[in-house]
Formats: sequence, C-alpha cells, structure tokens
Amino acid sequence: MFESLLRWLRIKEIPNEIPLEFTSSAMEAARLSHAILTAWWGPSGALISNDEVAAAVSKRPDLFSGIASVDISQPMKGVRELRRAVKALGLRGLRILPWLWGLPPNDRRYYPLYAECIELGIPFCLQVGHTGPLRTSETGRPIPYLEDVALEFPELTIIAGHVGAPWTEEMLSIATKFERVYIDTSAYKPKRYPEALVKFIKGRGKKKVLFASNWPMVQPAVCLAQLDELALDDETARLFLAENAHRAFNLPA
Repeated sequence: MFESLLRWLRIKEIPNEIPLEFTSSAMEAARLSHAILTAWWGPSGALISNDEVAAAVSKRPDLFSGIASVDISQPMKGVRELRRAVKALGLRGLRILPWLWGLPPNDRRYYPLYAECIELGIPFCLQVGHTGPLRTSETGRPIPYLEDVALEFPELTIIAGHVGAPWTEEMLSIATKFERVYIDTSAYKPKRYPEALVKFIKGRGKKKVLFASNWPMVQPAVCLAQLDELALDDETARLFLAENAHRAFNLPA
C-alpha cells in the first residue's frame, strides 16, 4: 500500500527503523524545540507500539511528547490500552488513521475511545483528505464523517492532519464551526498549502492551525525554510508554530 509513497519519495524501500538520534538531529538542524511522536496501530496489530513511543520520549523528554494508538476492532480492549498509555506511559493523545482501518471516524467502533479521550483530557488525532498510500480516500472526507463526531462529542478536542485536500474548504468550515476542532499541516510543505488554508491561518483560523512536517517523509527544516513565503506576522507565526499546539495537546510550558 506504500508503493505510491516510495515512488513520490524516489526511494526503494521504507527502513525498518529510524534511529532516535536521526530524528533529534533533524530537529536540532531545523531549530525545533519540541515535537510529537506517534504510535501506529492497524488491523494487523501495532506498527509502532505505545511502549516504543514512550521509550523514545523517556530518552529525550526535553524534545518529545508522544501520542498513542490502539486497536479499534475491540473497543473495550482499545479503551483499556489507551488508559494505560496515558496514565502509565504518559502519552498525551490518541491517533487513529481511518484509511488504515477502512472505517470513517463516525463508525461506532471509535465512540468508546472518544468518550475515554474526553475523560482523560486528551485530543483525538486523525488524517483527513486524500490518502498517499494506495487506500481509499473516502474515509478522509470531513463532511459528514468528522462533522458527525464533532456534533456528537462537543467536549472532544480533534486535531485533523493533512489539511483535508481535496476537501480543504470542508475542513476549514468544520474548524470554524466547532471550538475544539483544529487542523495540522502534516505532509504538506508551505509551498503546497492550499490558498484557502493560508488565508484561514492569517484570518479567522489563526488559533486553529498547527504546524507539522510528517517526519520522516517530509523534512522539518525544508518546511521551515519555506515559511517566509506565507508572510505571517509575528503573532500569527507564534500561534502557528507553537502556541496552538501547546493548547491543543495541553503541553507543559
């Protein structure tokens, strides 16, 4: 399913492991002070486990925070694993990729996890828009799938990654409509941000968009080098690069 990504990146294979030192070096080269590491879980099991993420964070807590992923096919098992990941491992959110499961976010199997996210005080993160891997993009449509979740769980903080293209306008409307819905720019370099997103960042959405790179697929230094092209004022840049993420993930100062 990752054939298309290999083609775009012009590499022959995805490495089995990215050494933590490689990641921290990339951050330091980009002058980034903190980043979010995420677990991956799909129908075949954990691709990157919560314990692996927690172990990486424990080595460099100054640089990293982590978010969990769980098995949604067994919702109560997933709830218990999420509770463990947050309370015992110190992870700060839940991330599920709907395309990996073939299930949109308004599927009943997610709902116990949304309730637990609210109880734990953590955000729910997902991918919206088209998929890079060779899987259906239908699960990434913001309306009606993600809107249903925001309507039924108004206390849930939602962070929607990958800007929602080709349904970016839908994603912007949802982020405007719902107080706790955010967008992150993962997988997109600033040169590729849709014009509507840039206008949103500079205007009514200045407190609703989080900078992200999608490392290791996209280099953070490359993203930041293109930031000047957005012509953000100091306040908007500060919100986009740091303060919105601090608020959405409830990070320490």
